[in-house]
Amino acid sequence: MSENKTDRRNFLKILGIGGAAVAAGYVMPKDILTSKSKGIAEAGTSEGKQSHEVLPGQLDDYYGFWSGGQSGEVRVLGIPSMRQIKSIPVFNMDVASGWGITNESKALLKGRFCGDTHHVHGSYTDRTYDGKYLFVNDKLNNRVARIRIDYLETDKILDVPNIQGIHGLFTQRFPKTEWVVCNGEFQVPVPNRAAADQKDYYGIHTIIDAEKMEIVCQVMMDGNLDLAATDYNGKYSFATSYNTEKGVTISEMLAADYDALYVFNWDRIKKALNDKHYKVIEGIKVIDATKGKSGIVLEIPVAKNPHGVNVSPDGKYAICSGKVSPTCTVVEIARLDDAFNGKIKPKDCVVANPFIGLGPLHTTFDGRGNAITSVFIDSTNVKWNIAKAIEAEKLGEEAKKKNPHIVDVLDVNYQVGHIEATMAETKEADGRWLVSLNKFSKDRFLNVGPLKNECEQLVDLSGEKLRLVHDSATYIEPHDCIMVKKSIIEPKVKDRFNMFENPLAVTESGVVRKGKKVTVKLTANAPVFGLQKVDLKKGDEVTVIVTNNDEIADLAHGFALSNYNINFVVAPFQTKSVTFKADKPGVYWAYCTNFCHALHLEMRMRFIIT
Repeated sequence: MSENKTDRRNFLKILGIGGAAVAAGYVMPKDILTSKSKGIAEAGTSEGKQSHEVLPGQLDDYYGFWSGGQSGEVRVLGIPSMRQIKSIPVFNMDVASGWGITNESKALLKGRFCGDTHHVHGSYTDRTYDGKYLFVNDKLNNRVARIRIDYLETDKILDVPNIQGIHGLFTQRFPKTEWVVCNGEFQVPVPNRAAADQKDYYGIHTIIDAEKMEIVCQVMMDGNLDLAATDYNGKYSFATSYNTEKGVTISEMLAADYDALYVFNWDRIKKALNDKHYKVIEGIKVIDATKGKSGIVLEIPVAKNPHGVNVSPDGKYAICSGKVSPTCTVVEIARLDDAFNGKIKPKDCVVANPFIGLGPLHTTFDGRGNAITSVFIDSTNVKWNIAKAIEAEKLGEEAKKKNPHIVDVLDVNYQVGHIEATMAETKEADGRWLVSLNKFSKDRFLNVGPLKNECEQLVDLSGEKLRLVHDSATYIEPHDCIMVKKSIIEPKVKDRFNMFENPLAVTESGVVRKGKKVTVKLTANAPVFGLQKVDLKKGDEVTVIVTNNDEIADLAHGFALSNYNINFVVAPFQTKSVTFKADKPGVYWAYCTNFCHALHLEMRMRFIIT
């Protein structure tokens, strides 16, 4: 038996879903079951015919914003070329830019240089992106960061207490992004303490003020909270829960036949805050919504151990991907008010449970009434029609087993996680391109040793059939992405900083000494620094402030100090600072690390320490 077959069988055994589809009697249409070897799609008359080629000098149609996973960063790609055009350091140290080295970045990172970014989402106005901010989670150290799109740099990092494993994150879509919600995947005692009994563990749904980057409140739940979403009317946020059992082992987490989609009622949360129905824990207002204690959360039973929850662009449906169940659960959002008011039961909000495949994880949309779901174990992208899935609930069992809702199935390479289509998380979903973010690359690229890259695949979504057009190798490990029309982003992105936005900006170089503290103010204009020599004494605490005074777009300057482990870059009109102790007597050259001029190598200066 081959190694990959053994892995597959063991994985199915662990999850307990291999037999689930068989036991349910689900079958796939014969033409859909046809597999393309190695995922090379065959031509068909109903396939899209877009070209993904972006010629030299041409620009992409979309900005893609990717989470970097355990790299701790956010990446910017051009779509459809799949070219990476920027890395934005967020929770990680980046020695090329100086993130984690400069005083400004150290103040945000607070000594923690590891991060695990999963879900990056943009700010909205009227149900579509407005090009102002990106927000991203840190699952490792329980932080949320904000990125300014005008500079595409991190400007705020917020520590979130009472929570562990911040996983799902989403932004308010209507009328604009005032709130950002994030979920705690790992249940812990609140406040945290050494408690061995999991009955004392809770999940936390956190609401953050998007402008102030402060916590509005937290909602405490019995179950864990995994992925997040918001509706299109500013009324609800959502969280899947795969551990309603409060388990601490895999077997305990798999015990229940059903888990939950939690729906948070924002009006009721605001009322609870106004009525002071909360406790203050670790300085945060915490609303107790554990079972029987609050009417602000609706618990909708969904298929076992759900993962992703995504809302259709028309705002009608929240779709939970089953993970352990081979199905998705379709929840009609219009029914939620009646469920909250006791007119119907929470389960009555479910309008369909269509079969998808083995291991559905995430769902995206083409804006034409179709959903596309990533299926991990089958290694497929499954395109299915939402209306037909709902209509199929009225069919007899035999007719239903023919899966009339399934439009197409595309083999991908390999073991897909997240999936995203262009503008799919907005009312302007355009159904042009889709990216399948696969967890394994195996044989798709040149062998680079035991630790291999990921394989992200670009799919033409414009036709009825899904058409694979490009493989892209990527460093470990992106989880999710959004793809935004360049017409939204490009006009907002600046070529230079507002120099005087930073109060430390230097226009005239000089040295200021106050006892043992020395401040070196330094301009950088190609090809010279504003000073050629700085005299210091051993033991001085030295702060160097560098401002790039060149206004030419793309003319950046580096500042690197030999043998002092200091390097950072300043873009046009940008200011950064660094502080170090002058503890080694001698002559130390500082030089520009970014190529800026024909006399780039001559752009240097001396620090003389006596």
